[in-house]
Amino acid sequence: MTSPRRLMLLRHAKSDWAQAGTRDQDRPLSESGRRACELVARHLAEHEAAPDLILCSSALRTRQTVAGLAHALPASVPVLVEDRLYLAEPRELLERLREIDDGVPSVLLVAHNPGIHALAVGLLPPADQARIPTFPTAALAVEDLAVSRWAELDQQSTRLVSYVTPRQLRETPRPKTAPD
Repeated sequence: MTSPRRLMLLRHAKSDWAQAGTRDQDRPLSESGRRACELVARHLAEHEAAPDLILCSSALRTRQTVAGLAHALPASVPVLVEDRLYLAEPRELLERLREIDDGVPSVLLVAHNPGIHALAVGLLPPADQARIPTFPTAALAVEDLAVSRWAELDQQSTRLVSYVTPRQLRETPRPKTAPD
């Protein structure tokens, strides 16, 4: 019996548009993007949702998003930065995911809209697709695969576990801890 597969889809955090001449691929995160990374990192840590592999677009903002999560993840999680993920269409993202070794139970894919949103929705059965109406920056969808091998990943082959946005994470009260 193979272990269940989990796919986490994260759109990069908000980028900085202040430098008008900056190439799109070289845009860094904005201050609000760095704060959103902290919210997502805390969410991942609180839910013990560390991936076994991170696939990241080569854009600066996606790499900085991953760096903003790093303190909440085990240092041993490999990060593969790939040019082919930069502004990739859903079909291209799906092709890359199908190449993952079956020994990897969970993957965090950090990429861009509209591809990441279309992929997140397209992997769900029609009844669940409306649960992800938009995919703002730093939105995170967690989906469990209904297939035993990454190569079998296809449309409508996942179950939505959770979907959160930085706005939801800001508005959700944190559990209070007992005083020491």
